[in-house]
Amino acid sequence: MSAIAFTTPLLLLGLLLLPILWWLLRAVPPAPIRRRFSGIILLLGLKDDESQTSTTPWWLLLLRMLAVAAAIIAFAGPVLNPREAGTGRGPLLVLMDASWASARDWPQRMERVEGLLRDAARAGRVAAVLSLTDELPDEIPFQGAQAWIERLPSVQPRAWEPDYSGLSSLDLEGAEVVWFSDGLEREGRGEIGAHFVAGSRPIIGLTPPRYEEGAIRLHVVRLGDAGTRTVALRAIGPGPTGAMAELGTGEAVFEEASDRAEAELRLPPELRNRVSRIEIAGERTAGAVALADDSLARREVALLATAGGESEDLLDPLFYLRRALAPTADLIEGDLDTILPANPDVLVFADVARLSPSEALRVEEWVEGGGLLLRFAGPRLAASDVSRADEDPLMPVRLRSGGRTVGGALSWGEPKLLRPFPDESPFAGLDLPQEVTVTSQVVAQPDPTLAERAIAALADGTPLVTRKSLGEGQVVLFHVTANAEWSNLPISGLFVQMLERLAVSTRPAAIEAEELEGTTWTPRIVLDGFGRVRDAGTLPGVAGEDLADGIPTADLPPGVYEGPGRSLALNVLGPEAELVPASYPAGATVEALAIQEETDLAPWLLAVALILLAMDAIATLWLGGRLRGAVAVLATPFVLVLPDAASAGSTCSTQWHCGGAISSHVQGMILLVLIVMTALAAIPILRRFGAAALIALSAMPASAQDDPFPTDVSLAYVQTGNPRIDDVSEAGMRGLSRILTQRTSVEPEAPRGVNLETDELAFLPFLYWPVTEDQPLPSQDAYAKLNRYLRGGGMIVFDTRDADLGGFGSNSPASRRLRDLAAPLDIPPLEPLPGDHVLTRSFYLLQDFPGRFASRDVWVEASPAAEQVEGMPFRNLNDGVTPVLIGGNDWAAAWATDQGGRPLLPVGSGYSGEQQREIAYRFGVNLVMHVLSGNYKSDQVHVPALLDRLGN
Repeated sequence: MSAIAFTTPLLLLGLLLLPILWWLLRAVPPAPIRRRFSGIILLLGLKDDESQTSTTPWWLLLLRMLAVAAAIIAFAGPVLNPREAGTGRGPLLVLMDASWASARDWPQRMERVEGLLRDAARAGRVAAVLSLTDELPDEIPFQGAQAWIERLPSVQPRAWEPDYSGLSSLDLEGAEVVWFSDGLEREGRGEIGAHFVAGSRPIIGLTPPRYEEGAIRLHVVRLGDAGTRTVALRAIGPGPTGAMAELGTGEAVFEEASDRAEAELRLPPELRNRVSRIEIAGERTAGAVALADDSLARREVALLATAGGESEDLLDPLFYLRRALAPTADLIEGDLDTILPANPDVLVFADVARLSPSEALRVEEWVEGGGLLLRFAGPRLAASDVSRADEDPLMPVRLRSGGRTVGGALSWGEPKLLRPFPDESPFAGLDLPQEVTVTSQVVAQPDPTLAERAIAALADGTPLVTRKSLGEGQVVLFHVTANAEWSNLPISGLFVQMLERLAVSTRPAAIEAEELEGTTWTPRIVLDGFGRVRDAGTLPGVAGEDLADGIPTADLPPGVYEGPGRSLALNVLGPEAELVPASYPAGATVEALAIQEETDLAPWLLAVALILLAMDAIATLWLGGRLRGAVAVLATPFVLVLPDAASAGSTCSTQWHCGGAISSHVQGMILLVLIVMTALAAIPILRRFGAAALIALSAMPASAQDDPFPTDVSLAYVQTGNPRIDDVSEAGMRGLSRILTQRTSVEPEAPRGVNLETDELAFLPFLYWPVTEDQPLPSQDAYAKLNRYLRGGGMIVFDTRDADLGGFGSNSPASRRLRDLAAPLDIPPLEPLPGDHVLTRSFYLLQDFPGRFASRDVWVEASPAAEQVEGMPFRNLNDGVTPVLIGGNDWAAAWATDQGGRPLLPVGSGYSGEQQREIAYRFGVNLVMHVLSGNYKSDQVHVPALLDRLGN
């Protein structure tokens, strides 16, 4: 049976004996024998108050049959929802797709895999776990199942597709194969016979974002959900403080039976240009994250409006600029009072000669702050005396008066062509169309700096485009007009390319494959399987040809890659991606990931059998007319109050009270025995219900308890939102609490997870804060609460858990996140933990402070200036507790224990590892004792004892 299995199924053959039992019960008592007796006529008409049936009633027989059947089935060992996978006899091989689609229910998958391995360990079977997104070994690494349980945390989902090509070379003969599928269709799966386990949660993903009609557009795809659904989207990028923040939101609505929905996010240009990724709220997979690159970043260009110009007038100096920039940049038009407060990226002057002193000063300050001023010549500029005798700060060169005309009566000849751009020019490499010519221009004055400022020139060497640096910004001058009056350059494709090279606009379209050939791209950030952004670190560069394929692999993980002059995002899903459900071999067993827990039905069936037998006894007594005798037994204590009633002359009014007293007592005892047997049979059920009640009571929220605040010491940790990190923190606080209870007079309550936004901190003397690289910043209210907590004497232990990567102050992701998290806190000056700090002796004498890692980079509040007296082991410091302790040794992992007190995570190896764990426990004890007693151990009264200890 699919939902019920039996541990001893042969006992079910006993059910075949039920018809024989039915016949035997009907034959007892025997049927009456008929005899001819003439005297019976004398009894006719008499009424007998007591009668007895000649056969057992059918309903009583049925009751007995059901009781016997329930007992037989119970002894056969019925089990509800038996676990099928992992119950074979040979080696156990667990294959895991381990792709981004598996990350949506990864904890449940790990729980199932661990259950299979534990079953194999109990059966003495060898096992192996292979992740198909990693490189497969030449041979299956079968080991003891317990060894694989310890290695299981190292198996993680990846952000790329699994590779099935290497499975054909593995020897699977005799092995039981359990395959954890991610639910997506791929080639190669159907070639291997296995027991498949698939998740039931819907899969959802994002296609790469694109810019269209002033908005960010992308598609959301799904699998496994056919109903109407609204999906919330979040645009993430650097906020005002530089830390990652939510820049905008949007939503996509799936119609009924639709597997694709379009989403749109409209953001102001200054926010849209900072978007680094878009993610689906509530989804923790790489497929639910769409990375953004330069295709979304459009520069904000301000055009200074000129008097008398019309936007559709071909003679308007800004007409061609609008047409060239509109597809690739956000345009702002107006006077300086309007456009400068918007802080544009580029400011364009088309034939603007003079500015008022105040306007010129404001523009100069804007350029020095990093802006780009792009100027075009024209009749006004040529006729003015701007930058004649002295170079104007807002002009790259000095100009000659008038201008230069080519092709007139006094001209030198034919219109001039352009000279090829030099290698040091930003226009280097651009093709020069032969049809681009110049008929007029303003001419630069000869100057020693003219050669280095000219970035484009005519064929005769006359500068055409000049540039200079001004503070952090630049000033660029085209020596021709922005319209076609002096040159046909503004109506050519070369003009758009030149603007792009000057970073006036950005390219919104994807790079063509031809452009990627022969280039090398360096990864800047990458995605893991859960959709978390990681620093690429030392990952090598990749060839542009590989990026052109757009398929993530182990050597080409999804991320943002930096190349020649721009960045390119490689996402998990392509623009036309579809999620196709997996197909499995014919006849293969496919089991749901979320299955119900096994339930032993034997106690329930035995209880039913005993209850039915008790009902049978009661029914038998009732049919025999002796049920009232049982009631008499219950009333016996009351009758015994008058023991001499019969001797006082009272008579027995009924037979059941006197003559039937002995049989009634026997019947009452039988009933009592049946009640006791029924209660004993119900004990497993009561245990089950009692456990459920206790679990329900323990799961009651703190708000439902009478006292929501701790009445004793309780070690607390900050909830990061990462379930794995939070579980380790809770286990670490539990293990440290156990050590404190065993070794000190401190007996902490159960550890508490703290939500900085909602929970009160004033009652917690100690707060352990593990730092993760993707941890969100608390709100301003939470920071105010934390500062009050620190000023009130509380301590925060920041643990970056990266001591294996670098010391304090390194540029690891966790260290960078720590700087962002700690910036708003009122933290005093810090110093490396000195050798005479109270933490080295508050309970144990210590000089090392290891956790899972053994770095000495531990920072505390800088001690006040105090001289150390000669002969004294430490300085005489005032009382107080360091409000902040910072390290990266992953202390919670070293302290972590399960409910039975066994260590959860390995520390080092062998004896040295256990010694390191012991020192970690001692440091934890010192830490808590320092929090509770301050600098008590710095008092000079302890000097003799400490000197004696140090001497030994």
